[in-house]
Order: sequence, then C-alpha cells, then structure tokens
Amino acid sequence: MAKQNGLSRRGLLKSGFTFGVYGAAVGIAPRFIRPAWAQDGALAPGMIGGPTGFPGAERYQYGPDTPEGRAIEAAKAMKANGSAPARIVLGLSDGSIGQLTQPFPAGAPSVKEVWERETGIPIEIVGLPNGQEFTKVMQDISTSGGGYDIYSVEWNRLGDLAESGGIANLDEFVAAHRPEWDDPEDGYVGGSQGVALLNQYRGSTYGVSLDGDFQTWVYRKDLFEDPAEQAAFEQQHGRPLGVPLTWDDHAQVAAFFHRPDKGLFGSTDLRNQGWGYTNWYQRYVSMAAPNQFLFGDDGSPLINGAQGVQATREYVDSLAHHSPDAISWGWPEQYGNFGSGGAAMTCAFSNLPKFLDNPGNAGSTVTGKIGSMLPPGRQVEGGINSRSVLWYSLTGMVSAQSEAPEAAYLLLQWLGSARIYAWMSANPGGYLDPFRLSDFNDPLVNETYHEYHVKVLRETVARTVPTINYPGATAFHNALDESLMAALTGEKTPEQAMEDVESEWTRIVRRTGEDKVVDAIQKAKAAWPTTIDAMN
Repeated sequence: MAKQNGLSRRGLLKSGFTFGVYGAAVGIAPRFIRPAWAQDGALAPGMIGGPTGFPGAERYQYGPDTPEGRAIEAAKAMKANGSAPARIVLGLSDGSIGQLTQPFPAGAPSVKEVWERETGIPIEIVGLPNGQEFTKVMQDISTSGGGYDIYSVEWNRLGDLAESGGIANLDEFVAAHRPEWDDPEDGYVGGSQGVALLNQYRGSTYGVSLDGDFQTWVYRKDLFEDPAEQAAFEQQHGRPLGVPLTWDDHAQVAAFFHRPDKGLFGSTDLRNQGWGYTNWYQRYVSMAAPNQFLFGDDGSPLINGAQGVQATREYVDSLAHHSPDAISWGWPEQYGNFGSGGAAMTCAFSNLPKFLDNPGNAGSTVTGKIGSMLPPGRQVEGGINSRSVLWYSLTGMVSAQSEAPEAAYLLLQWLGSARIYAWMSANPGGYLDPFRLSDFNDPLVNETYHEYHVKVLRETVARTVPTINYPGATAFHNALDESLMAALTGEKTPEQAMEDVESEWTRIVRRTGEDKVVDAIQKAKAAWPTTIDAMN
C-alpha cells in the first residue's frame, strides 16, 4: 500500500482518530494489549530464544533446531568469531517500522530488542517513504551508494532487481540455514508453490516475504442479512441474496445495492491509476481452468483476445456501481467510504477489518457489520475459478553491495519464520500482514485481524495468482495501466485498449530480452494456483 492522494500509511498510523474511519491504528491498539505480568526473562523448557513477559509468549519462542534458532545461533557464531557486522542496516517502509520497534502486547519486548539481545548485532532501521521504496532502492543501486544491507521493496520488483544485479542470490544461505518456508504446518500456503510465488525468481531465492498483501473481498454483513433486503432481492431476481460466487452475480448484487442518492455504492474495488488494474487481473485470470495466463510459453501476450476484451469491458461497465469519482479514488478514500457505511462490497488489503471492524475506531460505523468472502469467479469446466492477486507486499532483499550478506539473510530468515513473523504481524503498529499457515492459526493474529476474516484470507491466498514479477515488470504494468485508464475514460474501446497493450508488451519483451522473459514466464507458472471450487 503506497502513498495515494497525499495520505501515506505512515500518516495513517500517526493520525489515529483524526482520520477516523481511515484506520485509526492508534485507536485499535488498546483492544489488543493484555495486562502486563512479570517480565522475568524465563524461557520455556528447551527454548533458546524468543520473547518473554506476556501470557502466551512461549508460542513465539524457539529451540536450537528451528529456522529462528538456526538463524540466531549462526549470527551468534559470527559475533563470537569476529565476522559479524557492526550493525545491519535495514531499509524499511516507514509505515511498518512500528511492528519491529513497538513492544506488543503489554509486558513484551520489541522484535528489534529480542534480535539485538540474543545476537549482539544492532539493527539500524532507515525509514523509506511509503510509495518511494523502489525509487530509493534504485538510487542506492545506481549510485553504488551501499547505504543498506537489506532493502524492503514491493514483491513484484524482484525480477527487475535481480536482473539489475542489485540484490543478492540467496540460494547458498537458504541451503545452509534451512528456513523451512514449505513446512506443511507452519509454512507458506501451497508449500513449494507458495515459496516460488513469494521468494523466488527464475527458480532461485532472491527475497524473503515480510508481508501478505493478498487482495481480499469484504462485504456489509448487516445489509446482506437484512430480511427486507433479502426479500426485495429475491422478488427482483428470483433467487436468494448471498455473497456473489461469480462475476455475473457480483454485477447483479452490486447493481441492487447501488443507491448513490442514499450514500451507498454497490462495490468500490479500486479503479484508480496504479492500483485499479489488480481488479482487472482478477476478472481476466479467472476465465480459464486452471487459469487464463497473461503470456504464452513463448513470451507472446495473450490478452488481445476475447478474454482480455471481455475483462476490460466488464471493468469499464462496473463503473456504474462505483462512486462517480472512482478513477481518482485510492485506498484512503476506499477505506474511508467503507468505514462510513458507504459501500456494500469492496476488495482491499487484508487489514481492512483490522482497522474498521474495531470498537476502538470511533469513526467507523461498520464495526461488527463486516463479513469476508472469496473473490467472485467464473464457471469453468463444471466448477468455479475464483482468483485473487498479490499486489505490493513488502519483501526483504539483501543488497548486492552489503559487506555482510549472510548476516543480513539471517535477520530476514529470523523475521520471516513462523514464530517471529506471527508475533510481528499481529502487532497493530504497522502494515506487515499475515500470510503463513502459522499466522492463520495464531491467537494474536486472529484477535487482531478477526477469526472470520482470517479463515477467508487463508482460502484467498490459496487462490492467488502473481502479478507480473519478471524482467520489465514496471514497464508491463505501466502499459496495461495506461490503456485501462484510457478505456475507463472512454478514450479507447476495450478492443483498442487490449490491442495497444499487446503491441507494447511485445516491444517490452523484445527490449528486455526474449530469452530472459520467456524463462521467467515459464518458471513463474509454478506459483499459479490450480484450485477450482465445486458449484454449490
């Protein structure tokens, strides 16, 4: 979630009740802070590290033969033999710093304090302005500035940064320290498929995921469960009112609830530049079983066909149940509108219920009224293909200029492992969202994000396709974004928009290097889901 319309995630955290329904993260914190108890530093039997000082702290402690324990022991060994760096410089999106530096819950140390206490290696956190992470990273790489050991930057920059030589290949460290990201109980959803999606480029590890920005659908439960609304919908459409299973259902339900004269929009999934096309993705990729791909195995674009035109036409037509200002709305407007009761449905970052379904947020009118649902899909081969996308999602990458790449990797392994990441992502002081199996089973995560939402989030992750993350990702997305915006404003027909994207994507493939792009496209398919849901 980058800066949009002048309001950053950092600003959102700092604003508290000033922005009311836009999040009020300061306001939600008290709900999750338990009574303090003696912080005596005691660890559970067999544990070598982890937080202490609060009820349930033992859930986040670890033994020596765990990913966290191996990372800590290796870092301690480096400190003992003199090979450890004086500090590890972490460039981190400033809206997320609190999750490392703010103690949570009451009586606990901070994540940063635990690492430094156990390893003796300080972490120096340099805040990267929201929305400027990639720019700052490229400045460091292009000028050989060497200002960071670790970059945190958007997930789909992985391919471009790897090809630039600006980030380190981590395969050697992964083999040596065994992070267990594919653990069937605590690892990534989808096992090795999830690891390929989040951490790898062209079959090698270049990043460690520190965020779960899987786009998740929510709806107004109070509206959908209202007997009067149910009766009116059934009378009008001859079927019961329910959360939409398909895009046709979605259009029908959105039109039913769209009452702008009463301050209610049918659906407010974003349509603005830089963010909206993730919702186009969901419509397009669901058109075949198991997926409608963006490119063929030979690198040729596939979007200039019936599927691309239909997805674009639907994308444009759906403006009928949005705000009149939909093409300029970013996520702050979206969150503000939903929190004030202004939409029946929307697709947002997974933290929307964390901020808006909360008694601590006095500005929200939808506390206790939010439900979560799977993305709408398509009927394909006797089932429903429901797909979401991963967008933004901060990833830790080791700078190729770091003089201590192994130590930097060890910190990332520790932060991104089951026990520490669950504890860190539950902290309401930032925007690093849950995504691991261990997160979905964690009591603190379920309290912060709500149990009803976490269940749906887990299933959404299993149905998520990657946005483009191979060489030329920025150029590919810019070309798609520009044509979709032109279609939304009526400057292009859906047919012309897709034709223009195909032409530009073909040029980008040639300019970037067909061999590299084709190899990346083929390897990226390992991260695409195959789940098709049975018809109800």
